Amino acid sequence: MAELKRKLLIIPPIVIAAAVLALVISRKQPPVTKPASELARAVRVVEVRETSVVPRITGFGAVTPGKKWSAASQVSGEVEFVHPGLQKGAILPAGTEIIRISPANFKLNVAQAEANIRASEARIREFGASEMNTREILKIERRALEIAESELDRQKKLLARGNVSETAVDAKTREILTQRKIVQELQNTLRLIPIQRGAETEQTAVYQAQLGSAQLDLDRTRIALPFDARVVGVDVEVAQFAQAGQTLATLDGVKTAEVEAQMSIGRFLNMAKAVAGEDVPRGITSGTVSDIVNRLGFEVRIVLKTGDQVTTWPARFARISDTIDPKTRTVGVIAVVDGPYTQAIPGKRPPLAKGLFVEMELRTKTVAGQLVVPRAALQNGQLHVVDADSRLAIRSVKAGLSQDDIVTISDGLKAGEKVVVSDLSPAVEGMLLKPQIDTELSAAIERQAGNGDSN
Repeated sequence: MAELKRKLLIIPPIVIAAAVLALVISRKQPPVTKPASELARAVRVVEVRETSVVPRITGFGAVTPGKKWSAASQVSGEVEFVHPGLQKGAILPAGTEIIRISPANFKLNVAQAEANIRASEARIREFGASEMNTREILKIERRALEIAESELDRQKKLLARGNVSETAVDAKTREILTQRKIVQELQNTLRLIPIQRGAETEQTAVYQAQLGSAQLDLDRTRIALPFDARVVGVDVEVAQFAQAGQTLATLDGVKTAEVEAQMSIGRFLNMAKAVAGEDVPRGITSGTVSDIVNRLGFEVRIVLKTGDQVTTWPARFARISDTIDPKTRTVGVIAVVDGPYTQAIPGKRPPLAKGLFVEMELRTKTVAGQLVVPRAALQNGQLHVVDADSRLAIRSVKAGLSQDDIVTISDGLKAGEKVVVSDLSPAVEGMLLKPQIDTELSAAIERQAGNGDSN
């Protein structure tokens, strides 16, 4: 009984607590509901501005000398002189005698030819004197013949009167025939003299040709440089016997150097269109590419990068290679650098030597009013653009000239718009953006558009 009373005493406090809790809950205000807020995505952007672009294309190739020359012996003989500076790598000026073959035998050939000419000319003069003498003798013999013929007529008249014998007349007749033979022989001699003189004149011409050949061979014993050159190889020594046609040394010209770089034909034509519009030749041939170059007047720069050092040389466009590679769709552009060695500074600026692998940059005139964006921002012909409400707009555009890390937009974009350069993943059109101008990238775009320097 006492235990029951204790249990009943617990009930009143529980009831009072429940009543208090009910009172508190009934007076509590319901929670305030707030509308959901949209979170803006921070992105880097560049503001599109009209800028001037220098269209250019680059390629790579090896340096070769503008001229190559082989010092080949044109005559056979013993080498009596080799220039002490004729050593691999040495540079020698034009006109330097580098090799001389003994001229002794060739001087004898010249002397013999000169003697033959003098002898032949003497015989010609002899023919002249002989002709003069023969004519004088012929006059005398003709006069003797006339006298003999007159005497024969007189004796024939005496024979008719019986004053001389017939034997005397026959003797006189034989005398006249003999005299006629002498006259005839002299006349024949005179007829032959011009022919003999002509033959001797021709023989003199032969001797003169022999003299010219001998003199030429004598001159060929001396081998001199036709231009300033650098020695590539030497294969000759003093006292060595050189055969005609044997190459004794090889040299490269140092006045000019050539670089043939392979360049993409597609990029080449796009660069041309950026300047000339659509008014460019159709078809891809060496002829059409050459026509483009001639019309647009390209400038060329050769660049050598060795570690942190960058060395440049101004060059001039020379020609287009004769073939196009159908596999790589490239064409060889050949440029010439004047004075590849004269611009060198020991320890600071290297010469543009043969074999260096260099970059060729081909530029044309500046094109103004271009809209330029980073090439990485263009994906499948579309750009991410921030609209007036700071929301993402996915814009289809038409790309123009593409070079280095930039591309020009010819349609679908306006100056002043902001192009997203951040990687949006996923990119949902209409999403709220918080754009921040990437000043460093914007400056890099300006530099690349102007001179190609992205640093």
